[in-house]
Amino acid sequence: MSTHILDSRIYREDVSRVGDLDLDWDKFQDATVVISGASGMIGSFLVDVLMTRNLAYGMNCTIHALTRDQATLAARFQTYAGHANLRLILANLTSFPSDPVLTNFTSGTGPCFVIHGASNTHPVAYASDPIGTIITNVQGTRTMLDLAVRADARRTVFLSTVEIYGENTGSVERFRESDLGYIDCNTLRAGYPESKRTGEALCQAFREQLGHDVVIPRLPRVFGPTMKLTDTKAASQFMLKAVANEDIVLKSDGNQFYSFCYVADAVSAILTCLFEGRSGEAYNVADTTCDVSLKDLAQMTATAVERNVVFDTPGDIEQRGFSTATLAVMDGTKLAGLGWAPLYSIAEGVDHTIAVLKEITH
Repeated sequence: MSTHILDSRIYREDVSRVGDLDLDWDKFQDATVVISGASGMIGSFLVDVLMTRNLAYGMNCTIHALTRDQATLAARFQTYAGHANLRLILANLTSFPSDPVLTNFTSGTGPCFVIHGASNTHPVAYASDPIGTIITNVQGTRTMLDLAVRADARRTVFLSTVEIYGENTGSVERFRESDLGYIDCNTLRAGYPESKRTGEALCQAFREQLGHDVVIPRLPRVFGPTMKLTDTKAASQFMLKAVANEDIVLKSDGNQFYSFCYVADAVSAILTCLFEGRSGEAYNVADTTCDVSLKDLAQMTATAVERNVVFDTPGDIEQRGFSTATLAVMDGTKLAGLGWAPLYSIAEGVDHTIAVLKEITH
């Protein structure tokens, strides 16, 4: 019998640990925070952090959680049902300006912050819905920036990705924020990274032309128990196999070397950027202790549940959605300069993900 994720002691402790960090939480006192992608892996954890602080410290931060599926979001946040500080808003970011909820949005009297995280973020979606992937990243970002300007938001946080760097051509060991690798734009798989690049460019356009304050965390490959059970990212598939007590399936040679991040650390990094980041700047969410090859991550996951790593051939749709990058690690020095460091090792993140998912799916 399944249970709710907030019934998990491990998950609640992870949320509280982020919520108790020494950050400038006073900025959220009596504020409004608008979150797109609120039902996603990162957005849902972020909502839990803010609501936990509301309940524990009387922060009185009103969260507008945007979703295309209100029933799913209501079930996810049933713990807060009826709470005045959480408002579930049914909205389609790609239908602006025809969506009256978005065009008529008002933030109230306190300070307003916008966090834009809505996006297709797993490989099968890149191949099966390439148009939707691009439109969500481009039109959705335009929609949220327009909303932020109309609401006179103090800052928009645009969640970007390591994928904007493309393939490392060997000119650098780790991508710094000023570096760029190679992307073949004339391919199906380019839709995701190229539209994220355009999202960043839109942020800069709004900042220059309209004076809007924007900051951009560039996230690595994020995993955690808030992932959707349909998530097709490699790390998520490893965890789901572990939860089912099955062998971990690796659908490549596994030599890809990537930056990873547990969801709690991704959220703490986003908050650090929001509170401390400089306007217009991008920040790599990365730490060298969280860089690992895909095959080592698979083995780490298998070891956690005493199973084996096995190899399989990916299906056509899977293959078309796979990243071609074999070396995609970021230099996190700039974010560390704001005081950020991960709370969890990769192994701890794997253990927590498996443990929580077992609790809520069995």
